[in-house]
Amino acid sequence: MTQAIQAMRAGGPEVLEFNEVDTPQPGPGEVLVNVAAAGVNFIDTYRRSGTYPMSYPHIVGSEGTGHIAEVGEGVESFSSGDRVAWHEGPGSYATQVVVKTDNLLRVPEGVSTEVAAAMPLQGLTAQYLATSSHEIKPGHTALVHAGAGGVGLLLTQIIKHLGGNVISTVSTEEKAELARKAGADEVFLYGGGVDVTAKVRELTDGEGVEVAYDGVGKTTFDASLASLKPLGSMVLFGGASGQVPPFDIQGLNASGGIFLSRPSLAWFVRSSEELAKRSSMLFNGIEHGWLNFRVGATFALAEAADAHRALEGRETTGKVVLTV
Repeated sequence: MTQAIQAMRAGGPEVLEFNEVDTPQPGPGEVLVNVAAAGVNFIDTYRRSGTYPMSYPHIVGSEGTGHIAEVGEGVESFSSGDRVAWHEGPGSYATQVVVKTDNLLRVPEGVSTEVAAAMPLQGLTAQYLATSSHEIKPGHTALVHAGAGGVGLLLTQIIKHLGGNVISTVSTEEKAELARKAGADEVFLYGGGVDVTAKVRELTDGEGVEVAYDGVGKTTFDASLASLKPLGSMVLFGGASGQVPPFDIQGLNASGGIFLSRPSLAWFVRSSEELAKRSSMLFNGIEHGWLNFRVGATFALAEAADAHRALEGRETTGKVVLTV
């Protein structure tokens, strides 16, 4: 039997139960992994609460790390005992989980269990944002909203590594300090009547930025667009404040021929080769010390409800991880 955290029905953290379930079996192209730790993400809370339609009960979580226990039919690229991590493995809040080999990252020795569990989803997201959604070149200036969040801190470090400059927005002075430690050149607090566009223009001598990375959405979208240089890039990769309502696309022309994209990770890791290439940059950064993954809190697997409360209550900075 496998121990797992199940959402028994749609609702708050109280619907999570630590139960015994049948051990899953790997099919063709899959492996069974002994889980060492699982990453906790907001999408887990959306699936638990019913915001995203799910069947109940279901085992929560989709990200984690561990060692392969068994390989399925036709698997030749991985073997039992290999240390791996993944960004997409449904049912990862468990002692064992089945993962498709196309979603597996090889984890080098020297990378801690907590970091290996924290890295895949947010790390790969930050990597594709800075290298593909808008390719950062030396001298580019980027506006990064929620700069002290998990993606924001990583994105800032990658932009700096690529030779860019970062203007970061945050919600508190404590988070401002985290953004500065990550390398942000300029940091200011948004909300409370702050004119984001005016502040960005002030910090760029009126020119604006080459790219705005916006995972906040509804409340920051217009200001992000107005903060761009002509031919700048607006990269909307999330909607923490709500979804952006329909708008007149002709406004992109009026704003200077702006490029607008709404990406998600799935489109940038459609092959195991692409996944390996993107993850290698992240592991290189960890190995050489220019990339730091902040693990804000760890909980035991059985304490998943407390982990969800901490995440939804904005009580943590950095990634929340469940250890097995």
